[in-house]
Amino acid sequence: MALLIMIVGEDPEPWRSVLSRLDPSLDIRVWPQVGDVEDIEFALVWNHPRGELRKYPNLRCIASMGAGVDHIIWDPELPEGVPVTRVVHESLTRSMTEYVIHAVLDHSRDMEKYRRDQARKIWDPKFPRPRKDVGVGVMGLGELGAATAIGLVELGYRVLGWSRTPKEIMGVETFWGMEQFSHFLSQTDILVCLLPLTPQTEGILNLETFRRLRPGAFLINVARGRHLIEEDLIVALDQGILSGARLDVFEVEPLPADHPFWDHPKIQITPHVSSLTEPEAVAPQILENYGRVLRGLEPVNQVDLQRGY
Repeated sequence: MALLIMIVGEDPEPWRSVLSRLDPSLDIRVWPQVGDVEDIEFALVWNHPRGELRKYPNLRCIASMGAGVDHIIWDPELPEGVPVTRVVHESLTRSMTEYVIHAVLDHSRDMEKYRRDQARKIWDPKFPRPRKDVGVGVMGLGELGAATAIGLVELGYRVLGWSRTPKEIMGVETFWGMEQFSHFLSQTDILVCLLPLTPQTEGILNLETFRRLRPGAFLINVARGRHLIEEDLIVALDQGILSGARLDVFEVEPLPADHPFWDHPKIQITPHVSSLTEPEAVAPQILENYGRVLRGLEPVNQVDLQRGY
């Protein structure tokens, strides 16, 4: 019975270290030094190689290291019948809420203008719009989206929320389904994408969507890079359909050095830091699920593979 850590592109040592400290009896394998594949019953993964998880005949649970699971369920060779779990933790929720609120405040208080003014030594104060008149539209009202929407309500913004199914959140004007999508967009000045990535939401941030927003709207994407049609964003910015964008996620990460986003004057880039998973914080729930699986119990925070979240 062994727990496998499988990470591509990041250092697995922080995970191995904290799990070993919390439970010294664990048999932990770090990919690709797996040993006997029949020993592996639990896989803790991030950006695993496609098809790799089919190699473990006794695998009983696949655990994402983060809140997102698209990197797992989009594997066409995912082993059938193996439950997939995600991380749910207040540290992830708090981090995402802080990031989005900072981005909304930065834009609505014209801080980008003042940074440009400083470079040119220009003194030009500007009164911001009242927050009650700024429509912040949050796409996706799950754990992270709902907390973010509530945080924005508390700051006095007019907050709108859009989701696949009906939701009720105090102080948030909620919309659902594609039938209400245009109405939601038409009242939005700042669009925040916190949707799960599914076949239905891939590419949803496109030119048609941008044209339905209020003139000069601002985009914040903290969900997944594949939600965005990158060429459409460039067109929308260059034509003035959007006034700017804050992007934390990209179709290819790290973002290639020759990508046009780097040099676009209306795009702000951060390197996928909106909601980082802290191994120290979430390791206990990983161990809880590992123990549950070994005892023949259903893991917690299990994902509906049909819905994709």
